[in-house]
Amino acid sequence: MAQRVYIKVVGFSDEERHALNTVFRLSEQCLTMYQLWTPTAPEPPRVALMDAQSWEARVEAESPLHRDLRILWIGASPPDSVWRALPRPLAWPDVIEALDQLFAQDSGPDGDVDPGPDSVMSQKQALIVSADREQRLYLRARLALARLTQADEAETAAQALELARGRHYDLALVDGRLVDCDPWGLVRQLRQGANAIRHLAMTQAQRTASERARAWLAGVDELLEDPPHPGRLDAWLSRIELGPAA
Repeated sequence: MAQRVYIKVVGFSDEERHALNTVFRLSEQCLTMYQLWTPTAPEPPRVALMDAQSWEARVEAESPLHRDLRILWIGASPPDSVWRALPRPLAWPDVIEALDQLFAQDSGPDGDVDPGPDSVMSQKQALIVSADREQRLYLRARLALARLTQADEAETAAQALELARGRHYDLALVDGRLVDCDPWGLVRQLRQGANAIRHLAMTQAQRTASERARAWLAGVDELLEDPPHPGRLDAWLSRIELGPAA
């Protein structure tokens, strides 16, 4: 059953707020939808997200008015009253994972969250390759909503190849707008070697028949729009069987 959860946010920089709003928008595709609480919201907040770097956050956290409100504290020296604390540097996938665990739809007879098949995804590794920071943030957030929170980012092909040489990735998402290399050549290299990545998707402005054929020849599982449609990206994630590289 779908539910909407209002979250009170105290503190954080403009850049962090922008990222948080992006993550909230992405949650609209899920059963648990997160939305910023304002005084005009139809119901009170169920969680408060507080920034340790804000003096106002500590005042709010220690207020008796919030005695029954779960507080997710970001940063050092959490008050005793907080429900959970996460350290900086801030990682929005960790925040969403904590909220998802709290508001999970299915629970066991003792109230414990049933990890279900998502626990498998949480153990997997992803590589995101894009020079566009907003694109990387979007893709990381989509993976986090699928419980795949362990993801590394590369801004260039050289960085991607260096990361791929040093560790095993179960999947990679490559931005077709890379300018420091031929993206198709990068895909072919990621598909080779001792740490070959088994599952790859590429974003492409033009998804013509010729581009689809090119993707197939390069070993790309899925050719996605730029920016990727969330439904098609989620469908790709649900289809692939993540496992050791072939």
